[in-house]
Amino acid sequence: MSADPTTVPRTPHLGAADEPELVRAPHTTFVSIRGRGRPGTEAFYRKKELVRAIVGALPPARQVAEAADVVELLYWYPGDAVPVGIADFYWVNPLDMLEYRVLAQIDPSTTGQEFGAALRATHGDGEQVELFDLPDRLVVQVMHHGRFADEIDTLARLGASAAGHGLRRVGAHHEIHLDPFTASTPQEQLRTILRDPVG
Repeated sequence: MSADPTTVPRTPHLGAADEPELVRAPHTTFVSIRGRGRPGTEAFYRKKELVRAIVGALPPARQVAEAADVVELLYWYPGDAVPVGIADFYWVNPLDMLEYRVLAQIDPSTTGQEFGAALRATHGDGEQVELFDLPDRLVVQVMHHGRFADEIDTLARLGASAAGHGLRRVGAHHEIHLDPFTASTPQEQLRTILRDPVG
């Protein structure tokens, strides 16, 4: 049976339970850099570093203290890819086909002038950098603990939860990395919110 959106609880942007849940995620504003290809490449990590640097160059009042070490990602496939759901998102199409946004949260009152100054200060104005908003939306989400390669089991649980509510993914897959990481960071203790908009 499909869920009644008016009765669904709200989640804090950086919060999720260890068990899959249906919630409303809040409107959120970001600095965003577009990318293409598999995660974990040198270009991927450069974009992560740049988006954090741009946020760090904004006035302190425009930075979100609790998100200081958080980098987020939106992933989707181009229109000619094989359609995928929540559970099988990473395991049907070649990862080189992925398109993505690297996101770092900022205060929604950030002005274009402030953003432009931060871009110039970090030499980010040659990249595909922009201000980007995610609207208030209905999502399924869960906290994943550990290695990214083990998300297959967590996404299977998340997909089953969505199906149980009569819902399916209707937008980009969202990953919120609560702990900073590089290519060499051990992943066993990392926490990642896996969040999918549904309808």
